[in-house]
Amino acid sequence: MASFLPSGRSPVQPALSVRNLEKTYASGFQALKGVSLDVRGGEILALLGPNGAGKTTLISIACGLVNPSGGSVLADGHDVVREYRAARERIGLVPQELFTDAFESVWATVTFSRGLFGKPPAPDYIEQLLRELSLWDKRDARVMALSGGMKRRVMIAKALSHEPGILFLDEPTAGVDVELRRDMWRMVDRLRQRGVTIVLTTHYIEEAEEMADRIAVISKGEILLVEDKAVLMRQLGKREVLLTLRTPLTELPRMLEGLPLTISEDGTTLVYAFDAAGGGPGIAALLAQVSASGIDYVDVATRQSSLEDIFVSLVRSHA
Repeated sequence: MASFLPSGRSPVQPALSVRNLEKTYASGFQALKGVSLDVRGGEILALLGPNGAGKTTLISIACGLVNPSGGSVLADGHDVVREYRAARERIGLVPQELFTDAFESVWATVTFSRGLFGKPPAPDYIEQLLRELSLWDKRDARVMALSGGMKRRVMIAKALSHEPGILFLDEPTAGVDVELRRDMWRMVDRLRQRGVTIVLTTHYIEEAEEMADRIAVISKGEILLVEDKAVLMRQLGKREVLLTLRTPLTELPRMLEGLPLTISEDGTTLVYAFDAAGGGPGIAALLAQVSASGIDYVDVATRQSSLEDIFVSLVRSHA
C-alpha cells in the first residue's frame, strides 16, 4: 500500500497547523475561541473534550465543511480556505454520522470517492484497502444491506480511498462492537506506521490512552493543554496507596498530621496520595510511620490515576 508520506513537507513543518481559530455561529454561539494547535507529521493526536467543547467544529473547519470566523488552518502548508483543493486532497475524514451511498456496492462507492479527488483508478490499491478493512468479501454488496459496523468500515475506506496524509477520525468506534473496535485500532496503528497523521476524537478515553502519542484537551472552545501522553501522565497523574485498616479510624494520629493522608467515609481505609513523578515519603517510609503511630492495617494496595481521571480533573477546573 502507498506510504502516504507527503513529498513536499519540510521535516519541521507540522502536518496540520491551526492558528487563532475562531468560530461564531449565526445564533451568536462561539464554538471556538482563538484555538492554536500543531499536529506533527505521522503522530496520533487525541482531541478530548466534553460534548459541545468544539471538537467537531474544529475538525469540520479543517476539512473545509465549515467556514471559520477568524484564524487559519494549514494542511501540509496549504490554507484550507484559500487553497481548498490542495488542502482537501491531503485530508481524509471519517465523520460521526454514517453517510453512505446506500444503493451502490462497496467497491463502487469507495472507487467513486477516489475519483472525486481526481485520482486515477487504482484497483489494486482499492482491493488491498478493502482486504485490510475486512470488506473484500462484501465488495459487491450494497452498502444499505451492511451492518452498522460494516458501514463504519466503508466510511474509513472512503476516507482513505484517495491516499490522504492526514486522517480525521471523529468518534470512529461509536456504536461498534468490541471486536470491530479492536480491528479498527489495529488498522489505525498500521496507518501510523506508514506515516499517516491521525487526529481522533473519542469518548472511550482508554482508547486515547492506549493509542495516542499526544493529548489535546478542549473545553468551551478553548484548548486547555497539548502534551505528550507520557509527560502528561507523569506530570498530572496521581498515585494512591490504600491501607485497609483492622480497626476503623475517625481521625488521624497527631504524628501523621501534615502528610497527604485521608480517611475513607466509613473509616476503614487510609488513602495516601502523591504525584506520579515522586515527592513525599516513599511507600516503605510511609508504612513505617503508620505502624509507629499505632495504626494496624491488614492490606496494602496501590492505584494509578488514568488519563480519564486527568481529563475529568482538567475540565472540572476549567468549568
